[in-house]
Amino acid sequence: MKTFCGRANPTTGEMEWLEEGEDYDYHQEIARSRYADMLHDKDRNVKYYQGIRAAVSRVKERGEKAIVLDIGTGTGLLSMMAASAGADFCYAVEVFKPMAKAAVKIVEKNGFADKIKVISKHSTEVTVGPDGDMECRANILVTELFDTELIGEGALPTYEHAHKYLVQEGCEAVPHRATVYVQLVESKRMWSWNKLFPIHIEAEDGEKIIVPPPEMENCPGVPSVCDIQLNQMPSSDFTALSDVVTMFSVDFSKPVQSASTCYRVQLEPVQSGKAQIVLSWWDIDMDPSGMVQCTMAPYWVKPTAALQWRDHWMQCVYFLPNEEPVLQGEKVFLTACRDEYSVWYKLQKAREEENKADVGVESPVCRCYAHLLWNRPRFGQLNDQNRTQQYIKALRKVVNSDTVCLCISDGSLLPVLVHCLGAKQVFAIENSGLSCSVMEKLFKANHLEDKIKVIEARPELLKASHFRDEKVSVLVGEPFFSTSLLPWHNLYFWYARTAVTSHLSSSVTVLPQAASLHMMIVEFQDLWRIRSPCGICEGFDVQTMDDMIKDSLNFRESKEAEPHPLWEYPCKSLSDPLEVLTFDFRQTVPQHCLSTEGSVNLLRKGRSHGAVLWMEYHLDADVSISTGLMQISNEKGNCDWNPHCKQAVYFFSSVIESETLSDPGAVTYAINFDTKTGEIAMDFKLL
Repeated sequence: MKTFCGRANPTTGEMEWLEEGEDYDYHQEIARSRYADMLHDKDRNVKYYQGIRAAVSRVKERGEKAIVLDIGTGTGLLSMMAASAGADFCYAVEVFKPMAKAAVKIVEKNGFADKIKVISKHSTEVTVGPDGDMECRANILVTELFDTELIGEGALPTYEHAHKYLVQEGCEAVPHRATVYVQLVESKRMWSWNKLFPIHIEAEDGEKIIVPPPEMENCPGVPSVCDIQLNQMPSSDFTALSDVVTMFSVDFSKPVQSASTCYRVQLEPVQSGKAQIVLSWWDIDMDPSGMVQCTMAPYWVKPTAALQWRDHWMQCVYFLPNEEPVLQGEKVFLTACRDEYSVWYKLQKAREEENKADVGVESPVCRCYAHLLWNRPRFGQLNDQNRTQQYIKALRKVVNSDTVCLCISDGSLLPVLVHCLGAKQVFAIENSGLSCSVMEKLFKANHLEDKIKVIEARPELLKASHFRDEKVSVLVGEPFFSTSLLPWHNLYFWYARTAVTSHLSSSVTVLPQAASLHMMIVEFQDLWRIRSPCGICEGFDVQTMDDMIKDSLNFRESKEAEPHPLWEYPCKSLSDPLEVLTFDFRQTVPQHCLSTEGSVNLLRKGRSHGAVLWMEYHLDADVSISTGLMQISNEKGNCDWNPHCKQAVYFFSSVIESETLSDPGAVTYAINFDTKTGEIAMDFKLL
């Protein structure tokens, strides 16, 4: 049996469907799973164990048998905790079949085969009765069904079904309850991920301001949560307008309702400002007394507490539909609405609250299409005034009143910059109807619809008539393409530049004129945990899981880099940054592969977890834009990364295979750019 998988093709700039073997999807899911991350979460594991022990004790004290239902068992860890705490029997439910098979092996290996039955079904398909999957209803419900938003993985409908059909009334639940907290803030940085700001351009005939279209300004955006490592957000990047308050809580030991509903709290702003963002996170109490608590609170809420690093549970950033001015001491009402899987927020002034008709809040729907075209980092990138100024600085040298310019990038503001700098004619290639629509609205809002011609066509299909029979004198790109996953996928610009060669003048200026691939060896503060084996977790042998992940990584993935936004994942440089390959956009893509090999010396002591790779675009001889390292900030080697791009991380085998990380003096590398596929293959060895 075959499966079709979407993959970005850097030579066409398109998402393509490739036929893969039936194992591919399974290996992808395992290789990219967060199982290792969860098993490394000591705080989570210890507190679950404490909560389970206490629940089993309470049931035993009542003189009852302790029958446990563990939904979403994964490795079977929580069921083994229950069995070792004295539970009489555990039903461990896991819908992902390969994972359920691994759980069976792990349970057997740890000697609990007679106490734990693994059921490979969705919990809503589990049957109860003499011939059912479970002989009787359970009196202890153990689950770990939560994501950063708490309910995004379907926890509510799963609990609702379990209470109706799988557990006894008044059962013990671990965790016992979850509480969602919110804080209202103003943050130019975070708001720049949601709205397009006006752009200021100094032109020869005075300053010009490019404004977003009104439908973009007034658009509520999309309901999907923005989940980030809020602990990496400096306090200088936001202003708290309210105290932290409880928004709502869910008691898991009682019947749970998954139907859509709203919650409302009254806030008294502690400072005047522009309410833009709701920050949110949750706690789970493992026991009814609230003595055993696992919290996602960020650093400023509990400054004395030791923070547990987690990547499976982070914190939430929600964008209010509109910016609302609030005054210190003047009460406002914050409404949270949720359906089965997501939450969204609305703010109202106290006087508006009197009009009760406005209680229902519909899920926000993007009406401007920009939120469907641009993701949050892309909004941030377009709003980065320093970056825009770098492009203006380079463009100013090459654009004049005779310029015929072609822009090849997705949803880019470069055509506007080129026009404002005085070009005679500007053409922009957009790869989709969606991006055409968004850009045409932007041009119209700035009265440029007659000045910039949008072409929805593939570069190789362009004809002279598209350019009104003129030759292109300046070809520009950021380059940015929405299908790109890894930094070098934006080299599609080079392939597009090659495809349009016949439409370029003999003296054409290409900007950027070149790009280079850079790399650096790093030690991660925490990110290495997502790939590191566990071995023994809270006294239970989970080596089977480690082997399973390793097999899936070896299936294909471990020889590939993976994208991560490193501003959220601190690391220190162990080597100097090194330029390893260059790509000359003034020439067409060569037929032969580009390869390099060498070694890089390590300057600092540390654990060599992997290599980070990124692109730099050389707009001209003097102006370059980095998608990766911005600077190494001190003698310890702490790194500042471009916050609007994901960098590529190649984890060394020593992280994946639990070899002891020795102190290497150097790392050798071999990197190959295949011009036929647009992909980069790499190999590293620690010396």
